[in-house]
Amino acid sequence: MSELQSTQNGLMTGMIAHIGACVALAGLLTLSACDDPRNAQSQTVTVPPPPSVTVVAIRRDEVPIVAEMPGRTSAFQSAEIRPQIGGLIQKRMFTEGQEIKAGHQLYQIDPAPYQASLNSAEAALARAEASVSLAESNAHRARILTGTRVMSQRDLETAEATLRQANADVLSAEASVEAARINLAYTRVLSPIDGRTGRSSVTAGALVTANQTAALLTITRLDPIYVDLTQPSARLLQQQRAIASGALRRDTADQAPARLILEDGSEYPRPGQLQFSEVIVDRGTGSITLRAIFPNPEGTLMPGMFVRARVEEGVADRALLVPQQAVTRTPRGEASAFVVNAQGVVEARILTTVRAIGTNWLVTDGIQQGERVIVEGVQRVRPGGTVKATETTMQALNERNDNPTQAARPRAGG
Repeated sequence: MSELQSTQNGLMTGMIAHIGACVALAGLLTLSACDDPRNAQSQTVTVPPPPSVTVVAIRRDEVPIVAEMPGRTSAFQSAEIRPQIGGLIQKRMFTEGQEIKAGHQLYQIDPAPYQASLNSAEAALARAEASVSLAESNAHRARILTGTRVMSQRDLETAEATLRQANADVLSAEASVEAARINLAYTRVLSPIDGRTGRSSVTAGALVTANQTAALLTITRLDPIYVDLTQPSARLLQQQRAIASGALRRDTADQAPARLILEDGSEYPRPGQLQFSEVIVDRGTGSITLRAIFPNPEGTLMPGMFVRARVEEGVADRALLVPQQAVTRTPRGEASAFVVNAQGVVEARILTTVRAIGTNWLVTDGIQQGERVIVEGVQRVRPGGTVKATETTMQALNERNDNPTQAARPRAGG
């Protein structure tokens, strides 16, 4: 029993000695690794490179300022045709929807009673002219006889008065003849304007009266065509102040160029121009009405269509444009952008934006000409940080935005 116990004690002592040797060896290896200079180099903190961003240098430029306004089309000319005399419609002389010229006959009213009235008026004129001849002879004879005292002065005065009355009767008869001729001409109902005929409200056999309430038809001239636009009066005041201060130049006064956007979103291909603006503000809407005119040879535009017009208000000679993709909003809703200075350090700027022009903002404060604004990589920067800036141009940026698939392709060798 004592021998077995001695053996176990010997084994335990050997294991402890072996473990101690292993621990000592591990300690030596650890110290050796700490003393290795290569291991110290691997533990040095690596500083990341500055983030890469794309910037655009802001330049002053001459920029047309365009306002978009709602409006409706209206006919250049519109004529409601009504008879000027009464009678029976004998014939309609046009096709509904036909393009006609001024003077084209539209209807024929029965001329028979008006021809008879003209004949009667002409007969009355002939009778009056005959009375003048007799009155002239009597007056001439009375003058001679009065000179020889065969006829009294009173008889002479009567003869001369009769002559004057006969001349007046002739004038009256001539007027009656002219009136009869006019009424006879009115039996031919003519178009007063060039245009397109609408729907006829009467057919042959209908009885019409002079200047009746219901129109026989409406003729509309569509080429050119008007567009009546509405603009807030506050916007007009801003525009006037900008022109007065020199910030906006207007070369053509009221004859500003204009473009139309149709109800389906397409652009009308023919440009127009602003003709005039009203001088009265609508009390209900606080807006004024402007009228533009557009060519319409194909008849694409029809009266009553809702459209939007883009009217050039003027030209900003020294405008600063900042790409919209470079502008973000602060929690307070202010427009802001990141600018890279000459040392490559990022600065945050608060911008004063006036309006959107295409894919850019028109900016009046917060940035200067020549400063570089970050347009790509904004999410990787912070104010005060250093960046690696790659400069591009407005034109190249717009081309990439217009062709996103082209911009997304990997570069050769990338």
